[in-house]
Amino acid sequence: MTDLGKMLIGVGVLLVLSGAVVLLLGRMNIPLGRLPGDLAWRNRSGSTRIYFPIVTCIVISLVLTLVMWLVRSFRR
Repeated sequence: MTDLGKMLIGVGVLLVLSGAVVLLLGRMNIPLGRLPGDLAWRNRSGSTRIYFPIVTCIVISLVLTLVMWLVRSFRR
């Protein structure tokens, strides 16, 4: 059970850190979530909105891949 507790604490810390990064990026006027190529659709009456942050997901994936690659290369 202690392993489960440690894992939950680690996941919580990661969520808090990722939330802080998103808040900091918003305050620095970095348009994460509003990049060119992110698709937004609204029906004519304006009651339904659908948003597909495709480019944002690709950028986040590339950054995380680079970070994980660097961490793995330094651990060797």
